[in-house]
Amino acid sequence: MKKSLFIILITFGIIWGTHADNRVYLLHSDVLYFDNAKNRDAQFLVGHVQFKHDNALMYCDSALFYEASNSFDAYGHVRLVQGDTLNLVGDVLHYNGLEKLARVRHNVVLTHRTTKVYTDSMDYDRLYNIGYFFEGGHLVDTNNDLTSDWGEYSPNTREAVFNYNVRMVTPPPPKKAETILLTDTLHYDTRTGIGHATGPSTIDNGTCHIYTMSAFMNSKDNSLTLFDRSELNNNGKKLIGDKVIWNSTDSIGEAFGNVRYTDVVNKNTMTGGYCYYNEKTGYSMGTDSAQILDYSQGKDTMYLHGDTIKLFTYHIKTDSAYRTMHTYHKVRMFREDLQGVCDSLVYNKKTLQMTMYRDPVVWSKNQQILGEEIIAFLNDSTVDSIQVLRQTLLCERLDSMHYNQISGHEMHSYFDKGKIKSSHTIGNVYVKYYPLDSDSLMIGLNHCESTEMKMFMGDDQKVKRIWMPAATGTLYPIFKIPPKQRFLDNFTWFDYMRPKNPADIFNWRGKTKGTELKESKQRKAPLQQLNTIRKDKDNGTVQDKGTKEVPQSQHLH
Repeated sequence: MKKSLFIILITFGIIWGTHADNRVYLLHSDVLYFDNAKNRDAQFLVGHVQFKHDNALMYCDSALFYEASNSFDAYGHVRLVQGDTLNLVGDVLHYNGLEKLARVRHNVVLTHRTTKVYTDSMDYDRLYNIGYFFEGGHLVDTNNDLTSDWGEYSPNTREAVFNYNVRMVTPPPPKKAETILLTDTLHYDTRTGIGHATGPSTIDNGTCHIYTMSAFMNSKDNSLTLFDRSELNNNGKKLIGDKVIWNSTDSIGEAFGNVRYTDVVNKNTMTGGYCYYNEKTGYSMGTDSAQILDYSQGKDTMYLHGDTIKLFTYHIKTDSAYRTMHTYHKVRMFREDLQGVCDSLVYNKKTLQMTMYRDPVVWSKNQQILGEEIIAFLNDSTVDSIQVLRQTLLCERLDSMHYNQISGHEMHSYFDKGKIKSSHTIGNVYVKYYPLDSDSLMIGLNHCESTEMKMFMGDDQKVKRIWMPAATGTLYPIFKIPPKQRFLDNFTWFDYMRPKNPADIFNWRGKTKGTELKESKQRKAPLQQLNTIRKDKDNGTVQDKGTKEVPQSQHLH
């Protein structure tokens, strides 16, 4: 019996001790009274009421204290203070000490360090230290102003979660808004100023408009990190990628993975695995399967690929602004009427000049042209003229055995509405040409050598007239053409390199070993030095470099 009584007393003591530790204490009230007619379970408190529970203090003008249920209802200038950093105020408070739950209503403001949460109804769970609002509210700190229909804030982690009609404005009023985010779910860290939006979201950042399914927004450095094929639109330029980074302060964007950058104004699109864009300078760059789709030259689209593609803008934000495109290395391009390969390429939008460097080859239908450098001048929709410099070779394939061929030092071809009208070849001109009779049958092979040649074409793209100065040549009958005379020494038909379709521009096929052009170096003439002339004059001779010394008297004569 004594042992049972002892256990009961110990158990009662533990329960009482635990209960006592969690009790809500009334610290002060100007007036305390009971009114059984109104509420027999409550103590009526009036004037400077103060409660304590754990490490929290609560103040109000009046209250009903339910000591049995360890709870109270507070009215007028309600304030809950927890530690040195948390302050929760409102007009009405119902506090449950057993659940450690504070329900604050009307004109509610939660202040924690530099963060304030405004709402009309908040439930603050002191057990987990999280405040909830569910009838609309907004959070303000030094970086942002956030509003939503539902939200929560944790002083321990200083993180907030917002749901339904979320709006995040950076910076907060009264400053002018620079960035506005609209979403349905947002996780926000008040320490770092970073918000994470999940689900369909739109972001307005000056002239930049963004659509995303997942975004991290850093309000401290004005940067955005976007995922899930986000789309960034800025003054007619659209950037899409698996991951997009945008810094509004520097106006710099980067995109990674399946990137697509479209310039509606200049009518071109860049694709690749990585893209960089600077709005202030107008510079953009693409790598990793980089491709340019240019549809500014009429209805046919030009597909161009290189290891790296760079776009430069000059005199930006002026009436004389223009762009240049630099592509390197292993450049391949395809259009229905034109294909080409080279090591590097530069296109100038101002002069409409496209220059191809290092082993360039260009094809158009059954024609092939190559040299050390090819320069094409374009008009609004087609090629206006082409210049081929050094070691030029123009071939026209008639069939598998017969090719018209022209080689020289330089070649200038002129076009009209996409059709070649004339061609001018200069320096060490060699021609192998198959003339046709009235029935379009081959007469033979005409081999000519000259210093210059001009060729004029008819509307049917057939040779109408050829002009040469003094020339030497031979016409071989069609059945008596020597095998060694069929082709020029530098003839090669590079059809195996030719892009077959837009997808083929990514398959690099270079020239086979031994067929590459060896660059012809231009050597400058040696210049006489003044001290050399004086020295030679004193010695009575004039030195002619590359020749023997000649007595000065003979040289003058």
